[in-house]
Amino acid sequence: MKVALAYPPLPSEKGVPLLGQNRQFQWFNRPVFIYPVVPAYAATQAKRAGHDVAWLDGIASGWTPEEFDARLAAFAPDVIVIETKTPVVKRHWQIVRDLKAKYPAMVIVMVGDHVTALPEETLGNCPADFILTGGDYDFLLVNLLDHLDKGAPLEAGIYWRDKGGTVCNSGPFRLDHDLKTLPWIDRDLTQWRLYAEKNGNFSRIPGTYIMSGRDCWHGKCTFCSWTTLYPSFRTRTPQDVCDEIGHLIEHYGVREIMDDTGCLPAGAWLRTFCEEIIRRGYHKKIRIDCNMRFGALDDGLCRLMRKAGFRLVLFGLESANQATLDRLMKAVQVEDIEEGARTAAKAGLAVHVTVMLGYPWEGEQEIANTVRFARHLLRKSYAYTLQVTMVIPYPGTPLFRELDEGGLLLTRDWDDYDMRTLVMKSGIPEDRIKSAIRDIYRAFLHPETVLRRLLAMRSPLDDLTFFWRGFWHLIGHLRDFT
Repeated sequence: MKVALAYPPLPSEKGVPLLGQNRQFQWFNRPVFIYPVVPAYAATQAKRAGHDVAWLDGIASGWTPEEFDARLAAFAPDVIVIETKTPVVKRHWQIVRDLKAKYPAMVIVMVGDHVTALPEETLGNCPADFILTGGDYDFLLVNLLDHLDKGAPLEAGIYWRDKGGTVCNSGPFRLDHDLKTLPWIDRDLTQWRLYAEKNGNFSRIPGTYIMSGRDCWHGKCTFCSWTTLYPSFRTRTPQDVCDEIGHLIEHYGVREIMDDTGCLPAGAWLRTFCEEIIRRGYHKKIRIDCNMRFGALDDGLCRLMRKAGFRLVLFGLESANQATLDRLMKAVQVEDIEEGARTAAKAGLAVHVTVMLGYPWEGEQEIANTVRFARHLLRKSYAYTLQVTMVIPYPGTPLFRELDEGGLLLTRDWDDYDMRTLVMKSGIPEDRIKSAIRDIYRAFLHPETVLRRLLAMRSPLDDLTFFWRGFWHLIGHLRDFT
């Protein structure tokens, strides 16, 4: 069968959508493209199963809707797969309607956290043929293609309509697929170069993404949309991940790798991985970035990571208020955040923290605490970079259920769930929250922050190039929250 993995263009005055494989959706004035690892696995596995596969990312390719339509028509797929998220799901419903009117025989499949949470909603609002729920939709896609091609029984987690229009499903999705059976991603098929440079995390380019596990071993943060996709955690072996990294170095000249596992396995797995990277000498050729939790790393492990070539470690700060951290089930103390950031920075790791403002239970004092704390981490270089957004309760998350049951949601217009609009009742006006976000970002321009960055440079050419790109990303973020 002919199968297209597609991201139709979504032109908007808001900017470029950060859609593919992103846990928290944003529109960016300055384009950022994240390599969508699980969709890339879906394309790779479908090709390995003998299907003719096309990768049509109209967003990262910069295509107009007309250019995308022409390429889709030229390939003429039997099946098209579209990943969606809450803030753009209404636009995708319209795209699906248009596609079905033009290509009535084409099977349209939708995946992602929003349709996992609300599959019946999407089937009621557009003529999509199938919804693949859960995060293992790369495995489910191969099963669906076998079903369409050979009549194989459907695995659990798939939704469709019967001939009478009634929504049917094959049962709750399961995460019992063995990640050790995964092939390495076909980087050429999935056009990895589209995502190799326009990414604010990479200090060295070209860079690319991998995933050692799915998705976070903590898995309890009430706001994270990927808890909807991956309620349990699994990993590949450290040796297989090292083998893939070696392949990326030797065959593609990759200089930096982001492991997009929701939280990289700590403890014995991470120690084995670092030791293997060092033994093979990859630490001399590559820089590695990853997601991590505060409290999971001690000084010895941080130093081992640095020796193994780790550069950037991303931590979720979210708030400087203990009551909020407890309510979000972060399982971390505020004082541990600063100590964890200081320990990692002292070991030579660049710390990136994510911050959110606008919780409905926080007031002016709580917002001021977070602003002050985030600026402090930047000025002292305990945090090297950060990302600040407005809180969004995505459907399917415990936070959404909590606010919905408490009558605290202002709207269910999914277009507004884009991190630029206040969608929850709050005693703090939206413009005040956006002003606080800009206050945090401006800490990058503080003289102490700038001086510490310059003094910490290790590779002047790469670092200065990274700083220059980062400056324009900063300007973009300030514009994002005007």
